[in-house]
Amino acid sequence: MLHVLFWIIVYMFFAAMYSVKSNFTVAAHNAIFYMPIHIGYFYAVAYWLIPTCLLHARYIQFIGNLILLACACALLGRVVDILIADPYLMTHVHNIDWEYMEESKLGFWTRLFIPFNFANSVKVTNLVVWVALGIKLFKLWYERKQALLQAELSALKAQVHPHFLFNTLNNLYALTLNNSPKAPRVVLGLSDMLRYMLYECNTDLVNLDKEVVMLQHYINLEKIRYEERLDLNFNIHGKLENKRIAPLMLLPLVENAFKHGTSEKIGSAWINIDLEVKGDQLKFKVSNGKAEKIDNNTNRHHGNIGLQNVKKRLDLIYPSKYQFKIMDEEEVFLVILKLELLVVPQKIKQAIPV
Repeated sequence: MLHVLFWIIVYMFFAAMYSVKSNFTVAAHNAIFYMPIHIGYFYAVAYWLIPTCLLHARYIQFIGNLILLACACALLGRVVDILIADPYLMTHVHNIDWEYMEESKLGFWTRLFIPFNFANSVKVTNLVVWVALGIKLFKLWYERKQALLQAELSALKAQVHPHFLFNTLNNLYALTLNNSPKAPRVVLGLSDMLRYMLYECNTDLVNLDKEVVMLQHYINLEKIRYEERLDLNFNIHGKLENKRIAPLMLLPLVENAFKHGTSEKIGSAWINIDLEVKGDQLKFKVSNGKAEKIDNNTNRHHGNIGLQNVKKRLDLIYPSKYQFKIMDEEEVFLVILKLELLVVPQKIKQAIPV
């Protein structure tokens, strides 16, 4: 449908352009006979030369065939000029230039290769075709770019699942070794989170309130493991309803705090989580105490898979719509994420007349 609309616009363009030297009726009549040349030229380049030569790096073959095709179409344009357009123009337009009349008396082959007219035919034939090809190539580039972005996003999102599962299964394994009665609760909580990940995270955006509930499930699982030695505060401010966010964007930040703020720390540990929503702006702050000793051979915080994952996803999903800060102090590790949420208009419930 878009192709048909484009060629209708091209036809109207040529009709308007040729009407300058005649009138719109004559120009509209003659433009019909040029259209098959433009259409054939475009589809030959777009669906033959580009796929078979250009995309396979056969540049010499592409250029050679393109020159031949351009000359052939220009010659066809001159044939339409000589056999159809010019006779119809001379019959229906009275104020014809004298030079034009003299040229019409020349033989067919002589007129066909008049340099100025042939060059003009090349120019007109290529004008519209390359505008159309420019649009098509831009569309092709954009679609490929979006496909690559989507593939990268899918890969990044998939990384969250094994990373989370690895840590949670380690927790479950430790509980089962001790025959802890808390193990069934961990299995049930893990089941709820996996259900959310598998069935509700397969979209670009999810409800913020559901994402927060999933965070609370995760926090509850971790609190079972660390019991009394963990001091955790999770504060929520603002309205979460009708707000949407990319799925699993917040979990790696909380997971990172547990990994480096509790599992590596001997004795008591603390984690503070603050989530604030004002209008369409989200501020998510996670801070934790750092372990006294960290293996010097690895940069655990800055090289963390979860935080790298979050940064890459933010760049792809929220370009220029987020702020992501990591502060690595001597005793505290702090992550602050600010981003713009999608606000979904709330549906107004209509009162049922009694």
